[in-house]
Amino acid sequence: MKFYWLVFIAAITLLFYACNKKDLQLPDPPSESDAAFTYSPSAANDNIIEFTASTAGVIAKWDFGNGALGSGTNISATFPNAGTYEVTLSIYAPGGSVSSSQEIVIKETDLSLLNSPLLVMLTGGSTGDGFKTWVLDSANSTHFGVGPDPIGSQGNFPEWWAAGPGDKNGCGLYNDRYVFHLDNFKFDMITNGDVYVSNELAADFPGSFENLGDFTAPYSDQIDELWTLTEDEDTMLSVSGSSFIGFWTGVSDYKVIQLTDTSLWLQYQHHSGGLLWYLRLIPEGFVSDNGGGSGGGATDPNITFLVDMNQVTDAFTTPEINGEFNNWCGDCNPLSDDDADNIWETTIEFSSSTYQPGDTVEYKFSADFWTIQETLDPSLNCVQTTIDGSNTYTNRYVVIPVNDTIINTVCWASCGPC
Repeated sequence: MKFYWLVFIAAITLLFYACNKKDLQLPDPPSESDAAFTYSPSAANDNIIEFTASTAGVIAKWDFGNGALGSGTNISATFPNAGTYEVTLSIYAPGGSVSSSQEIVIKETDLSLLNSPLLVMLTGGSTGDGFKTWVLDSANSTHFGVGPDPIGSQGNFPEWWAAGPGDKNGCGLYNDRYVFHLDNFKFDMITNGDVYVSNELAADFPGSFENLGDFTAPYSDQIDELWTLTEDEDTMLSVSGSSFIGFWTGVSDYKVIQLTDTSLWLQYQHHSGGLLWYLRLIPEGFVSDNGGGSGGGATDPNITFLVDMNQVTDAFTTPEINGEFNNWCGDCNPLSDDDADNIWETTIEFSSSTYQPGDTVEYKFSADFWTIQETLDPSLNCVQTTIDGSNTYTNRYVVIPVNDTIINTVCWASCGPC
């Protein structure tokens, strides 16, 4: 009798699932027409193209054919060089994914687009060699370290452990070179035969061996890869293929904490979460004066601000800088112009008792106790917008560096030179 009851129960179970089979059906997959998109030049520049995906409510990923990637159904991309580019949109919906491509033609080269402040600092700009080589600042403290994810009380800083000068000598970390080319956004990772990898990932590298806590692994140069710099709420630096920067933790996307002509401070994740890793790089051949204290402390960096007033049409006597650091006080931090070229400057010390490397501080230029002030376009890459109740403020921002820093001269109300 028990056997018959089991057969009966099994039959009822099969009938139940058969009757509810429709509940397991997936949505129809998207068609190629769902991945259609339109594009047009922006009002600001014919080489800045605005793209719109035709289908709403999907995850949209873009490959612009110039080394840059993006996401979102409405997005713009910059094409400094003349040429034909194949742009591909891939959409991801509950029923699957599909892609479509179109060719766009950029008629003229616009070198001014290659001279945005971040691009110039990373690559040397179009007036330089066309590339810039970066290395770890191994001679100074805090060039490599780790902290909690999410970040702790010290902000974007390796508060759990930071390397002292030369702590990882012979590990395959200090002899690596990272070359960022402006032409077609090419990236070269020059390893000199080996790299340094997390002990959790050593099995992925045949021939690796334990070395000062983690593993040194044989690894060939990665040439003609691509780099992408995405400016959003966070500025992200990504490299393609099998290339990476510094200590391998399983990721190749890096948050830019600070970028100046002589310093590149990166934060990136651990492959399994829970940790944030930090690297400080300097241009090859540059000798820095201080890596930021001994394994977790911070100095009091001086930041020099310069503004070019030559295109200001309003009458003024003395420009000033206002920000969170002086409570927007008006004229308590005036600028000076000792050589009378109408480029004004001031240097401000940021105390480590208040600010840590990686902190973001808002500011703007004004003149004569707020008689005039900058009006900043929220779309500029050197500004951020803050909403405080019913008020909206758009200001410049600076990321507190480890070392003394001179910020490139900017034109009044602009991110670049005049």
